[in-house]
Amino acid sequence: MQSARVSRTARHTRPSCRPQRAVAVRVSAKVNVEQLKALKAELYNYINSRGCNPISVRLGWHDSGTYDKNIAEFPARGGANGSIRFKPEIDHGANKGLAIALAILNPIKKKYPDVSYADLFQMASATAIEASGGPKIPMRYGRKDAKGPEECSPDGRLPGAAHPFADGSGSPAEHLRRVFYRMGLNDQDIVVLSGGHTLGRARPERSGFGAEKTKYTDVGPGTSTASPSGATDRPVTPKPVGQQGTSWTVNWLEFDNSYFKEIKAKRDSDLLVLPTDACIFEDDQFRPYAEKYAADQAAFFADYCVSHQKLSELGVEWEEGAPVTLD
Repeated sequence: MQSARVSRTARHTRPSCRPQRAVAVRVSAKVNVEQLKALKAELYNYINSRGCNPISVRLGWHDSGTYDKNIAEFPARGGANGSIRFKPEIDHGANKGLAIALAILNPIKKKYPDVSYADLFQMASATAIEASGGPKIPMRYGRKDAKGPEECSPDGRLPGAAHPFADGSGSPAEHLRRVFYRMGLNDQDIVVLSGGHTLGRARPERSGFGAEKTKYTDVGPGTSTASPSGATDRPVTPKPVGQQGTSWTVNWLEFDNSYFKEIKAKRDSDLLVLPTDACIFEDDQFRPYAEKYAADQAAFFADYCVSHQKLSELGVEWEEGAPVTLD
């Protein structure tokens, strides 16, 4: 799926991907569309007001990224089923720090009891992208939840960042392919989803990577309390000051194609380049996509929409009357 090209200036109108073919909305008692709509409206400003866009994206990704296409049964196959809210999954090494995201979202969840946790986590992830200047992702809702800790995904399904890789991979590219191919994703998905690191930071106390702080995390992204890039149509984001960790980009609360530009240039020691970042320009199959997205933000946004939606539906079991769309 592709969308029309838009300029960097034009993207501040919050570009959306070309709409997919309309999905019939059949409302059942288990899919409360009105609550979903109200939740989406509240999340848009709530996430930005707390500057929690990056961790909201990470929560959604880590819930869905456990999917194993080789397992048929739900929820044993993993994926976007809300199981990350339970121990032991939330305590897996790759999920360190994500209990904070649960604490941020749980008060809102109580206001919308008919919305599943799986839908909440995926909606928060997509909304965080849109509210930080990224594209509007064509999401669908009505996911069923895993019911308890016994339905958690096993540890070790999420990607690592550097050697030694738990799966024994000899290179970062091999590791990424093993993990993402297991999910049913492809090389283009791997590269375009890597661009999500334009948001956020790596924090040493959580991942073991990054410095305690850099010149970008210490003073916060941007120069004001508004959008880091100065866009006028964005919700106000408090400028975080004295934050920990190392970011991949300068304006790490602004969703754009800066990640690809910075990884390619490796211009600044205060910006993070992990082995699994560097490989998207080093691997022969990854490189054409990385070059494309570094040169063309509109192409990045269009392809990102496709891959993010795909990721958000991995392993999903739909409620009766679902999936539904909100727009």
